Amino acid sequence: QVQLVESGGGLVQPGGSLRLSCVASGLTFSIYRMSWYRQAPGKERELVAAISRIGGSTNYADFVKGRFAISQDNAKNTVFLQMNSLTPEDTAVYYCNAVYGRNSNSWGQGTQVTVSS
Repeated sequence: QVQLVESGGGLVQPGGSLRLSCVASGLTFSIYRMSWYRQAPGKERELVAAISRIGGSTNYADFVKGRFAISQDNAKNTVFLQMNSLTPEDTAVYYCNAVYGRNSNSWGQGTQVTVSS
């Protein structure tokens, strides 16, 4: 199995930036895609950004294009989410996800991001 631990959330003012990190452990050799999702109160969990383990191809939700960037350090089994130009609408719990093995999924515990003045 794969275990994920997120960090880097917090309170930030509108227009500010945060960098989230997600460290994977366990069967990391079998991971082929890592993603960030978010869930705001009363809303469904939604995909924010994803990155393929091999090749590093990325895709983003339309609402974060140009503001957020996903990246990875495979040697450290870590994926990052750089979030810039944050707005109150970005307030949510952000979850790291890994797809590995035979299409198994693993989730982190989530990290709270609050954008408020």
